[in-house]
Amino acid sequence: MRAGLGVCAVLIAMLALVGCGGSKKNADTIKIGWLGPKTGDTALWGKAEYDTVSMLVDGYNAAGGIKVGGKTYKLEFIGYDDKGDPAEAATIFKRLASQDHVVAIVGPQGSGEAMGIASDANAALVPVVATTATNPKVTVTEDGRVNPAMFRACFTDPYQGSVAATFAYEKLGKRKAAILMTLEDAYSAGLSQYFKQSFEKQGGKVVAEVSFAAGEKDFRAPLNTIKASKPDMIFMPNYYTDVALSAKQARDLGINMVLLGGDGWPSENLISLAGTALEGCYFVNHLDFNDPDPAIQDFKKAFMGKYNRNAELNSYMAHDALLMIVDAIMRAGSLKGVDIIKALEATDTIGVTGHIKIGPTHDPLGKDAAIIKIVGKDMLFQEKMRGK
Repeated sequence: MRAGLGVCAVLIAMLALVGCGGSKKNADTIKIGWLGPKTGDTALWGKAEYDTVSMLVDGYNAAGGIKVGGKTYKLEFIGYDDKGDPAEAATIFKRLASQDHVVAIVGPQGSGEAMGIASDANAALVPVVATTATNPKVTVTEDGRVNPAMFRACFTDPYQGSVAATFAYEKLGKRKAAILMTLEDAYSAGLSQYFKQSFEKQGGKVVAEVSFAAGEKDFRAPLNTIKASKPDMIFMPNYYTDVALSAKQARDLGINMVLLGGDGWPSENLISLAGTALEGCYFVNHLDFNDPDPAIQDFKKAFMGKYNRNAELNSYMAHDALLMIVDAIMRAGSLKGVDIIKALEATDTIGVTGHIKIGPTHDPLGKDAAIIKIVGKDMLFQEKMRGK
């Protein structure tokens, strides 16, 4: 197993920082780009990513920079708000690639935004490492071709959909599931599809599939439709703001069954928004935040120490996306996009979210998923799962 740069070296550099600012522009600077939401419903996650990459870049620079082809470079971080919008993401990608001349990009976090920049990234040969864009079409086109410049640090929706379905069927003993989703979102629609396929393949039945419009605040009509179908669980592949509100309304309607979701749930704000509505419910996550692994705990402490708030899931994913990029640049010994892409294809390193070995479809191979249970005000690790 290749250790790449190693998480510890990065974290030590971060922990050594005392009020460092961003890197200064000079001829020996490597520009790293980022795009994600700093405004809109998922801005909390975008800010977490932006702050993480900024902190890591400061850490690399405080440690002296990185060596590429026998020369030492400092890193320069350039990030823009894509507002969670695919069209805006495409505009920002062009700015990063053609005006800022970045060598690689961390993000985006959303599947729709990542799919929206794929063709431009391929044409420009600027490698992109998405953070939480889990739809398989981010890296592989409809006709089965791999997008040369697109990679990701996270597992995919087919994988987490299968994990969720296996947990529901085998561990919770559920046989009749309802799905509450938004068709307008590539993440929600895709994860719904893969959960249903896996759940029914294992012998379960999806008795209702109900959707709501993006931005909806009143979920009572779709929830009543679900209630009438008499499921024994509800799968909610949505983001935490929608999950919290729909869960509270479900409880108000007397729907007291277990709720299950994916990696759109975890947020520092989830439980405060939902109150007790998610008590005893579960979601699939990329890692256990409370894992005693020193890499995870040191990262949590470094983030808290710098920003005085807890790291979000996207913080961990952004950490590993940047780690993949820097590791690839150093192994490539080159700042050419085609060389960095080739090196990314050979990624085999250890991040805070586990072993990252990139497979032929530019996705991590065999990453374990964590099942998390909500108990009181805590999100507690339940068990590791793999799908079927």
